[in-house]
Amino acid sequence: MSTEVGVLMGGRSAERDVSLVTGNSICSALLERDVDAVTVDTAGDWRSEMLRKKVDVAFIALHGRGGEDGTIQGALELMDIPYTGSGVLASALAMDKIQTKRILDACGIPTAPYVSMGPGDYDHEINMPFPVVVKPSREGSTIGISIVREKGTLKKAIRDAARHDPYVLIESFVPGEEYTVGILNGKPLAVVQIVTANGFYDYETKYVTGADEYRVPAPLDPEMTELVRSTGLETSHALRCSGAVRVDLRGQDGNFKVLEVNTIPGMTPTSLLPKSAQGMGIDFQSLVLEMLKTAGEGSK
Repeated sequence: MSTEVGVLMGGRSAERDVSLVTGNSICSALLERDVDAVTVDTAGDWRSEMLRKKVDVAFIALHGRGGEDGTIQGALELMDIPYTGSGVLASALAMDKIQTKRILDACGIPTAPYVSMGPGDYDHEINMPFPVVVKPSREGSTIGISIVREKGTLKKAIRDAARHDPYVLIESFVPGEEYTVGILNGKPLAVVQIVTANGFYDYETKYVTGADEYRVPAPLDPEMTELVRSTGLETSHALRCSGAVRVDLRGQDGNFKVLEVNTIPGMTPTSLLPKSAQGMGIDFQSLVLEMLKTAGEGSK
């Protein structure tokens, strides 16, 4: 009897459109490799749909709240359905940038200096040099993020971020280049350098236009490459991630800071995890199959 894979996608988060592209790409790859797969949009009664379609394994292709934050993972565990990616705890932690930074600090993993704010704190002064980066604590795909270069525009950036999440992260802008490294089943993949004209890898660049250039493997010497890969792996372990993970870093001259952790990396035509895998000789379909093999690891 064959296994029916349900690709969970869509949902109601601000990243719905990206998730639909990710989910359809994954489902197509599975079908092309003769895996029985169906798509399930979690914006509706997805539990009944999964039962009706007799789904045995869930391939989570959701981004943002309700899919990447431990919510869907917990529901699947209650349904006794194995799923791809990280478990409830790792998903919830990685989605919360403030909690992620606290854990990385405690583990001695380098991140940018920061302050956090909650309701009632938005008018407090901060003692940090500019520029700073203002982020909602629990959003992805750079939604609600601003680079603030002078004090006069800081409060507006904080309130813009707070529209997405009442908890706001303010961190020092890290000079240098932006890099990302995929982690697959506990092993680091190739390092990718992201080159953009404005120096900021925003939502449009990620999913619409693409960066000006992706360099795979990144033009780093072997020692620096290993430093980025080992930092990414250590970060993944610190948050107890599993399956496929992507860790974003920024820096120069061996001084790299972890920016964020993605427990359900995008799988669109411009996405970075497939590029990181390709740098290790793993094509898109093979990557999807390897991700499917990790189903159930997150709940252990």
